Amino acid sequence: MTDSNHTGANELGEIDTADVAVGRAVLIAEAVGLEQMAAGLDGEFSRAVSLLAATTGRVVVSGMGKSGHVGGKIAATLASTGTPSFFVHPGEASHGDLGMIVAGDVVLALSNSGETAELADLVAHTRRFGIGLIAITRRAGSALAKAADVALILPSAAEACPNGLAPTTSTTMQLAMGDALAVALLTRRGFSAQDFRVFHPGGKLGAQLKRVRDLMHSGDALPLTPPGTRMNHALLLMTGKGFGLVGVVNDERQLIGIVTDGDLRRSMGPDLLDRSVDEIMTRAPLTIAPDALAGEALRIMTERKRPITALFVVDAARRPQGLIHLHDLLRAGVA
Repeated sequence: MTDSNHTGANELGEIDTADVAVGRAVLIAEAVGLEQMAAGLDGEFSRAVSLLAATTGRVVVSGMGKSGHVGGKIAATLASTGTPSFFVHPGEASHGDLGMIVAGDVVLALSNSGETAELADLVAHTRRFGIGLIAITRRAGSALAKAADVALILPSAAEACPNGLAPTTSTTMQLAMGDALAVALLTRRGFSAQDFRVFHPGGKLGAQLKRVRDLMHSGDALPLTPPGTRMNHALLLMTGKGFGLVGVVNDERQLIGIVTDGDLRRSMGPDLLDRSVDEIMTRAPLTIAPDALAGEALRIMTERKRPITALFVVDAARRPQGLIHLHDLLRAGVA
């Protein structure tokens, strides 16, 4: 079938302005739906968050068809942000999986019409055993909305599909409502980046959420020397430890400066080896705390006009606890 409205398209895949126009219209239509949903958010949303926060069990998400696919993502988002959650297919629920839903759980049911027949047994199960039920639907007068403890009613925004049939705007709103619930819930609970790391140990995100203390070198590996050390001895220490710098610590073991390769280049001269580290060092160098995130160490190293390759890790009194190098971040997958 051909469409005379399409211009400029050919088998080589050149830009079709009609395609771009359709894509833009879809995004605008869905954005309008989200704006309407945000404007209409009210106390029912807060009640839903309270019900989720108070549960002593799990959040069981269910939905049929496209709503089911969205429900699976919502369950995954809740689980990854500290709320035990899983998806149950309503058809399977009617054939034994209702046994997975017990007192203390909360059911989050998605249905655009609110009249999805496959959800009937699951809804009846929640009413029979006093299990909390939150509905996400577009019809306030639907069977699902009336049965629920909390009903989150989506606006009647037009589907982005030109026939008004394919779930597009409606499923986008369902997904966004799930995200809103998850973020509001983690905010109320004070879910931190460290908590997030517990559920995301793999990949680059997990690496960035590691603590500096998990990656740093410590003990005898640290290149440290007192003030007054001659540069010939400092260079031997820099070479031996292999980090390209040496830290200068006072009698209280506080870091008062560092000597780096850059300092050596800037101070190059015939008397360099006879000078002391005090004359060469950079005073008050950048440092990082042991409990800082590895991603923060990477930011400090790379945000400068002239990036640095290593940071001393110090406590509150600026006493060196370790040293972290850019190569450590690379090996860990942070960079």
